[in-house]
Amino acid sequence: MSPQKVVSTPYKLIDADPHATRVISYMRPSDFAVWGGATAAGPGALYLWDLADPSKAPLRPALRVTGVLGFIGGFFLAYQRSSFRFWGWTENEREAAMDLTELRARAQNGLPLYGKSDQPEWVQKAAHSNSAFSQLKLQAFPMFNLVNHPYHGTDESQYKE
Repeated sequence: MSPQKVVSTPYKLIDADPHATRVISYMRPSDFAVWGGATAAGPGALYLWDLADPSKAPLRPALRVTGVLGFIGGFFLAYQRSSFRFWGWTENEREAAMDLTELRARAQNGLPLYGKSDQPEWVQKAAHSNSAFSQLKLQAFPMFNLVNHPYHGTDESQYKE
């Protein structure tokens, strides 16, 4: 089964619906820097705002809340950046090489390329339908691909060479 929507991309499509663990494990240091920057941005901005216009209220609880919100938002942003590379929307040479190495090793060992699933076929299809391109709306409705399924929109023969 091909991905729900075929999109012409400037870079190689690695995976149209990558599993969440792969998206996180393929993150680059720049993604972690964006995540950290977003985490620090909320409390930093609030602190500077309080310096400019002191509120006389305790600042610590508000700094904690903005730190947590920045951490979550930063994770979503880093996750989305990594997903864009899987989809071929941004430069992904490093990830394509990692994917080829990882999945070729799985193929040579006789393992399923995208992991084994104990879920029935209809659940795998539903999981794919729900999670494909869901990274575009993480801020509205966070949904991650947590089910192994065979629907990734790539030619699996490239890994069996």
